Amino acid sequence: MTPTAKAWQLSEGRVSLDVPRLMAIINLTPDSFHAPSRAESVERAVDAALLAVSAGASILDLGAESTRPGAKPVPAPEQAARLLPVIRRIREAPGDLGRAPLSIDTTSAAVARECLDAGASAINDVSAGEGDPAMFALAAQRGCGLVLMHRLRRPEADQFSDSYDAPPVYGDVVEDVRAYLGGRARRAIEAGVNPEAIVLDPGLGFGKSVEDNLRLVRALPRLADLGFPLLGALSRKSFVGRVSLERDSAPEERLAGTLAMNLALVRNGVRLLRVHDVEAHAQALRACRALEGESCRRGAG
Repeated sequence: MTPTAKAWQLSEGRVSLDVPRLMAIINLTPDSFHAPSRAESVERAVDAALLAVSAGASILDLGAESTRPGAKPVPAPEQAARLLPVIRRIREAPGDLGRAPLSIDTTSAAVARECLDAGASAINDVSAGEGDPAMFALAAQRGCGLVLMHRLRRPEADQFSDSYDAPPVYGDVVEDVRAYLGGRARRAIEAGVNPEAIVLDPGLGFGKSVEDNLRLVRALPRLADLGFPLLGALSRKSFVGRVSLERDSAPEERLAGTLAMNLALVRNGVRLLRVHDVEAHAQALRACRALEGESCRRGAG
């Protein structure tokens, strides 16, 4: 597997990864863990999307099913009913918003299919294709982008990273995640998915203790060696609060820690950052590039 990591191939066009890119979180849910990210009407979602694009987001990630620990699954028809009106309104919008690439955060191939029909460009699958056996064939047929994420367990059976009753068990968390993602990428390619459409996500916060997450952040170059672009999605998560504030915290308190951690991800090779706070991250990345030049522009390599 030797795809280029200089761009991400989507169903229509490519997103250049010559510099780190921001993926804005647009939650079409009533229960996502960071309340300000919830857009519970079409109008609020479109307004949030416009603000994100104006602030510097390269991709909009729309989700209609929360993946926070303890969240219940949302039936496919309900996900589609939340997503499709927003996708259509964005696609009808003038200017940069109407042209913005859209990824759909779902594990359902039926939901993904309807969203791709409506104008989405990529699938962000936190189950790495294991949640629906039709997902890889769909991604191959449509030529869309595909994010494959590692998780140890489904959200409804998970807990927050800093509050496990018993910590998750790995042989070696870095090697286990690396082997899993490499294997899922191979399965996707065997199903016909374009290697240049694949992005890998280590799943920070998904079935990992605080120390597991930190080990993965430090070892990201080992995951980048698989040859695919990496996505980091740690925005305002509990382990970020635990290490930055050294106490229990609310998501609203975790911006400073999130910014610091995401700059560490970039230095270690991550090319896509999935974030709640686009403007703050855009400023941080501009400052990083000005101070550190190519090391921040290209990651650790």
